Amino acid sequence: MPKAQTKEETSTKKKETKLTKEEFFEHLDNLTVLELADYIKEFEERYGVSAAAAVPMAVAGTPQAEAAAEEEKSEFTVVLKSVGDKKINVIKVVREVTSLGLKEAKALVDEAPKPVKEGVSKEEAEEIKKKFDEVGAEIELQ
Repeated sequence: MPKAQTKEETSTKKKETKLTKEEFFEHLDNLTVLELADYIKEFEERYGVSAAAAVPMAVAGTPQAEAAAEEEKSEFTVVLKSVGDKKINVIKVVREVTSLGLKEAKALVDEAPKPVKEGVSKEEAEEIKKKFDEVGAEIELQ
């Protein structure tokens, strides 16, 4: 008859099999792509998480972070940074892309840098930027 394990022996065996974080990642580093895919699938099923949410965080200010932020954004704010030499033409474009009257559009241009339009799609923001570029104004998309 096999000898029954005591609680102390069982916990000792558990401690012996516990990996350090470094050992765990070293193990992951040595997996094939297929093995890693199996691990990911198991994590998703066991813990109810999605691997898509586990995207590595890029350091803010790096090209990767800016690209990731741009991909995630669906709404943009068009900001008039500087007017340039053709102030009257810039006022006309402000009136064209917004519902502002002449007085309000002039005030917005005079107070640059100032948001022109908020919550617009990327395509609309690019079109607005192009219109301002044509009249010599500087626009920033946020």
